[in-house]
Amino acid sequence: MLDQAAINQLRDTPVSDRGHFINGQFVTAQDGKTLDVLSPIDGKVFTRVASGSVDDVEQAVAAARIAFEDGRWSAAAPAERKKVLLKLAELIEREALALAVLGVRDNGTEINMAFKAEALSAAGTFRYYAEALDKVYGEIAPTAKNVLGLVHKAPVGVVGAIVPWNFPLMIGAWKLAPALAMGNSVVLKPAESASLSLLRIAELASEAGLPDGVLNVVTGPGAVVGEALALSMEVDILVFTGSGATGRRLLEYSARSNLKRCYLELGGKSPNIVFNDAADLAKAAKVSAAGIFRNSGQVCVAGSRLLVQEDIHDDFVAALCKEAEALKVGDPLDLSSQIGAVHSLPQLEAHLRFVATAESEGAERRTGGTRILEETGGYYMAPTVMTRVKPTDSIAQTEVFGPVLAVTSFKDEEDAIRIANSTDYGLAAGVWTADLGRAHRMIKAVRSGVIHVNTYGGADMTVPLGGMKQSGNGHDKSLHALGKYVDLKTAWIQL
Repeated sequence: MLDQAAINQLRDTPVSDRGHFINGQFVTAQDGKTLDVLSPIDGKVFTRVASGSVDDVEQAVAAARIAFEDGRWSAAAPAERKKVLLKLAELIEREALALAVLGVRDNGTEINMAFKAEALSAAGTFRYYAEALDKVYGEIAPTAKNVLGLVHKAPVGVVGAIVPWNFPLMIGAWKLAPALAMGNSVVLKPAESASLSLLRIAELASEAGLPDGVLNVVTGPGAVVGEALALSMEVDILVFTGSGATGRRLLEYSARSNLKRCYLELGGKSPNIVFNDAADLAKAAKVSAAGIFRNSGQVCVAGSRLLVQEDIHDDFVAALCKEAEALKVGDPLDLSSQIGAVHSLPQLEAHLRFVATAESEGAERRTGGTRILEETGGYYMAPTVMTRVKPTDSIAQTEVFGPVLAVTSFKDEEDAIRIANSTDYGLAAGVWTADLGRAHRMIKAVRSGVIHVNTYGGADMTVPLGGMKQSGNGHDKSLHALGKYVDLKTAWIQL
């Protein structure tokens, strides 16, 4: 049970300026540059982080390469790696509330969600891969007589990881834990506007016994730090969660450098489809509201397109708007707030422009669509429902990444499938129906990496997360994620 007094005490704790974490210690940027860290809670600067340069990235990559080549981690016994990662999970769990509050001050996620989805999730992720790593075996191939074919799974080398600001701890752990479990070294680039909790994770990893140089964190603008990491000839794999535009640039940088493998999770415009035979429409409305408005819609799998069958459309939208209007938007460090802050002022302004554009294209604003609580200095937006949205409208095709829901009606199952698949994205989807046959048909027909049936959101570490179409490639989570961080090496032995 979270305690408001403890949260308030942590809220007021000063946060010292932070440098990069390279080779086991914090260091200032080589050119001395820093970035102000603004809290979306009140719009005020509360600390600074180092603003990285190409030289800083090269220093971090060199440390990671040396650590990998000398075997201090890559050649460590699986039992040793397991021990360190389990200790790290324990330290994260012990410090979960402080990490969650620090992250909320940085990115605005409501504390009830941040505590579970950020700190506790990260601890669980490190524990999951710690337990998995010593169960990864090589193979003996069925070969010709007098020949032994062995398939070894070897760590790849230096992993460059670039993670976004919406769930830095959770998504950071999805990259770091399997990469480290398989014996790789890592250079992590957090979002410049949400770096603090991941810098602390690097510090805790060192405390847990991770050797110096195995995990390095370089903060700063993506156009500098991210580009340098992607262009580095010494980075073997690049893993990224973020926008499609940035993902395309990373692929270009790979081609221009050493053809490093790139695994990209690029967001979505996920359809949440409600049929007239759904068993509990009131539950569907409540869960659908949470599926788009939690974390102010700043969730890659958010159900940002709502497809409702024609004959229940009006009643369902009325119920949904009622749920949206009942949600309490406010200070994300207040336990009574159900929705926190939009991450930044530019992000909020972009959301408002999407609403205005949608109205100009013929959509109807049913609720929300405005900035609220402006007197706090923070960045807050009322949950927004837009109806009469055509499948071709910009708000139905473009990822808003905010608390804005686009509602479209459909006639029948075939129409729902057509509309659901009409975007470039394919990350997640939802289906509400009491017809088991229809549920299976929709699972097969809707092109998405994840599909929820009679629920929306939520899935543990046992299942993979990845997209289809322009939502990216590769998978985070589950045992499937381990394959990104190993090379298969064949030994062909004449007996």
